[in-house]
Amino acid sequence: MMMTANLQDFDVKQAVLFDGTFGPREIDQLSAISSRDFNQFEVLKNSVQELEAKSDELSPAGFVRLGVCQFLIGKYQEAVQTLKSGDGGALAHFYLARLNFSLGKHEEALHSYDLAQKAGYNVDYCTLGRAETYRAMSENEKSLAELDRLSGAIEQTAEYLYQRGATVAAIGINPYEAIALYERALSADRNHPGALFGLALENERRGNDEEALDLYKRAVGHFPTNVGTLFNIGILYEDFGQYEQAVLCFQRVLDTEPMNKQAMLFLKDAKASSEMHFDEEAQRRRDQMSQILNLPVSDFELSVRSRSCLKNMGINTLADLCRHTEQDLLGSKNFGETSLDEIRNMLTLKGLQLGQLATEKHTPETVEVEALSPDEQATLARPINDLNLSVRARKCMNRLGIQTVGELVRRTADELLECKNFGVTSLKEIREKLTVYNIKLRGE
Repeated sequence: MMMTANLQDFDVKQAVLFDGTFGPREIDQLSAISSRDFNQFEVLKNSVQELEAKSDELSPAGFVRLGVCQFLIGKYQEAVQTLKSGDGGALAHFYLARLNFSLGKHEEALHSYDLAQKAGYNVDYCTLGRAETYRAMSENEKSLAELDRLSGAIEQTAEYLYQRGATVAAIGINPYEAIALYERALSADRNHPGALFGLALENERRGNDEEALDLYKRAVGHFPTNVGTLFNIGILYEDFGQYEQAVLCFQRVLDTEPMNKQAMLFLKDAKASSEMHFDEEAQRRRDQMSQILNLPVSDFELSVRSRSCLKNMGINTLADLCRHTEQDLLGSKNFGETSLDEIRNMLTLKGLQLGQLATEKHTPETVEVEALSPDEQATLARPINDLNLSVRARKCMNRLGIQTVGELVRRTADELLECKNFGVTSLKEIREKLTVYNIKLRGE
């Protein structure tokens, strides 16, 4: 959370493994250098493993060093236990607070920030931590009150500007003020992960997906990476068809939170989408074949007998013809081997053969719209936005052209699942939202 000094001569391994000064300045340096250079992040992870192997020899201060380093590489659960074995000082309490916040244990985070402040940790940063925690608890007025307590140099820091911007955005007073605060934060620190995330989110809300993706990419380069950032960029990667990148993002969430059910479902969906990834060349061939199959048989030079037989059988296109076998044709009155050879030769020139579509259904399935009760019908005119869907589900609704609840409930689950990036997670969300109105998707 503090400005980083010159990193050129900073030795990551030495900072982790060897006794010496280890405080906010050194932690900022570790975070900055590992975020700037992934090779250094690997050095940090390897050094942490070495230190973990020596845990039996660590002093209380050594456990604090290890716990903080575990936090930096995203090993949150391990870090909590390690810090509890530490010296109980200000640094230990402060990072226990950050860990509890990251794990969603907000009341415990507030308590730890209070303990850190009492033990002598920087008051301004403890206050900023409480402001962030209150905001996560949807107690935005308390968050703003914490920020209003601060004055002086802290008000010009990237962290303060980001926290105020995020709080203004949460309250919903003026989104443009929030954007201005994020931009000021990035002027103070161009790589501030929170400000990058906030600005990316505002761009995404306005449909500026490419700019949002660029900002999210910069944000996820910072360690430890915010889980919300990983979710959002993963969803955007899916929208851009970059499924392998999406898989990596959701896997990174699980590396930090192995039991995160949402990440498990999103990962499953992303892998499924990757396996079904759109093959442009294959689609081009399918489109070309479709055009050929739709050609009318009257376009081809056939004998009068053959034309007459095909007409009598209701065969108008090459697709109709390919749905019939040789036996079907020969069973028609006046259709003999000569006509059959003529038809075979015509189809061969187009890469087709008789009977290749024989199993295809001839008539479309009829769809029956289930009757709805009067109370259910009253909700049909509601705009789809009333369901407060997630980003992923909302985008799928836009792709399908679904604007009202009524249009949604006329779809089946299978029809929704055919939409790009709409998986079991989104389907579960839709079902839960409709349950509030006591209605279901068609066929359920």
